[in-house]
Amino acid sequence: MPIRLLPQQLINQIAAGEIVERPSSVLKELLENSLDAGATRIDIDVEQGGVRRLKVTDNGCGIPKDELSLALSRHATSKIADYGDLTHVTSLGFRGEALPSIASVSRLRLTSCTDSDSNGWCVEGDGGDHIEPPRPAPHAVGTTVEVRDLFFNVPARRKFLRKERTEFIHMDSLVSRIALSRFDVVLDLRHNQRCIRKYRVARKRQAMEQRLSDVCGSRFVQQSVYIEHSGSGLRLWGWMGLPTFSRSQADLQFFYVNGRMVRDKILIHAVRQAYRDVLFHGRHPAYVLYLEMDPALVDVNAHPSKHEVRFRESRLVHDFLFHTLKKVIADLRPGDAPNQAEHHRRLINENPAASNRQDAGTVNATANQADSQLPLPVSTTSVAQQMGLYRRLAETAAEYVGEEIHALSKGDEANEIPPLGYALAQLHGIYVLAENKRGMVLVDMHAAHERIVYERLKRDFEAQGVRSQPLLVPFGLTVNRSEAEVAEQHREMFESLGFELDRLAPEKLLIRRIPGMLSDADIPQLVHDVLSDLLGQGSSSRINDAINAVFSTMACHGSIRAHRKLTLAEMNSLLRDMEHTERAGQCNHGRPTWVQLGIEQLDKMFKRGQ
Repeated sequence: MPIRLLPQQLINQIAAGEIVERPSSVLKELLENSLDAGATRIDIDVEQGGVRRLKVTDNGCGIPKDELSLALSRHATSKIADYGDLTHVTSLGFRGEALPSIASVSRLRLTSCTDSDSNGWCVEGDGGDHIEPPRPAPHAVGTTVEVRDLFFNVPARRKFLRKERTEFIHMDSLVSRIALSRFDVVLDLRHNQRCIRKYRVARKRQAMEQRLSDVCGSRFVQQSVYIEHSGSGLRLWGWMGLPTFSRSQADLQFFYVNGRMVRDKILIHAVRQAYRDVLFHGRHPAYVLYLEMDPALVDVNAHPSKHEVRFRESRLVHDFLFHTLKKVIADLRPGDAPNQAEHHRRLINENPAASNRQDAGTVNATANQADSQLPLPVSTTSVAQQMGLYRRLAETAAEYVGEEIHALSKGDEANEIPPLGYALAQLHGIYVLAENKRGMVLVDMHAAHERIVYERLKRDFEAQGVRSQPLLVPFGLTVNRSEAEVAEQHREMFESLGFELDRLAPEKLLIRRIPGMLSDADIPQLVHDVLSDLLGQGSSSRINDAINAVFSTMACHGSIRAHRKLTLAEMNSLLRDMEHTERAGQCNHGRPTWVQLGIEQLDKMFKRGQ
């Protein structure tokens, strides 16, 4: 076939194929245009899942009469003027292709009015190239876009649409995501003449959490912590679910970069790594997080749908996010109610690199405080020695603890009751029953002690450093050129983790030393995986994960076993140690270590007062 120019209509329909997948794709483009126009109220009216009719009305700045027809032309936009604007994108939409693409596969009517117009003006498109000149139409300041009969002239695309309910679910989900991105905008959604959603302006924390509850459910708000952290030109804020509020699917994960909803591999990996020590296998964290940064440091033009972004300094962003969230999780202690104890989670104006060093200092300080009060064993101490230490502590603390428990049993107001309270009994040699201010606490003693020992092993390891051992017969490893180059570039990183790698040839590595902890590991596969991570995302935690897996096994075998009888003082020592241990709410495998039953819950169970 000869080379020839494509008709404009076909060009628009091809562009529509990249942008308009279904009615929710149309709605996304229209909502972003409304927000970019400065709208503070947006009304959405949908019929038959958006296939028959989709109408979006806003109170934004409007479009002047002489620009209405231009708005339906390709490569026309008010949001960028030169390449400099393209590298500092601050708007949600900027390509100038959405409206003409939508108009090429639907019957579209665009009505708008500016504050300098005496009345509104309207233009229409019927899926073809021709657009009639604007005609007068009554309209308040703002814009209305009405899209009818989506894909009426592209029947092949229409066949791929789902049932009305399914298409509307996608639209409802989109409106919810937009609602979380702009708390200052009113959003009303109607479907088939019925009001479905009404999101009101939320400027204060309490109102924002109400909107959060409307989208994510009240349990997420109750089981989350609010965070705010700044450093190195980055600001992270939002809500992160507690590890105990994990999900079977990644369905409650919302991440916004400069107000734009994104699904980015680097961000997802950083969050997942921050939660890796506290999630049960196969579970997913829940979060609503907002990252703010210089627009010049992020490329939002990576994909037509604008869901993917590229960071100029991806490693900085990854580490900032990872260390911030990891510290929040580590700082949570028994007794910290969600969305309270703000000092644990508000860390303003810290440099991430400095923050890492400061975090380590904070952790060590906490550990030292715990050590001075509770002489728990180091990693090499046997279970028998551990229990001996508990018993020696019991001898000096029994009288004090007994008095406190006696005061609690009498209903007196004991001074400085610890968050987990005081032990009352042991159930079947497995659970510790304690009483605190709120009511009853149940502790899985093996799971709790496992986390305590695990965290201590990690602290000892960090303090003593990696012990490396030479290999009698070095491993030869065949890699590709890119992997060999990244191995050379990260040589110091490998050395800090106990590895010695040499590049013998363009595609050949020699492993001379490995960490002593990993003598039984599949070293060639581990190095291959680390190199793959470094190539794909610029960082890797696989070696640390492998070392931690060894510690986890050691902690599991070195912790108090089930059916071991403990005295009250020994149980109380365990409770106090939990209160001073990072991530004490979950064992190393992500299972909960304790639960709280409040008096109100117990009253309800026994129907007291009903």
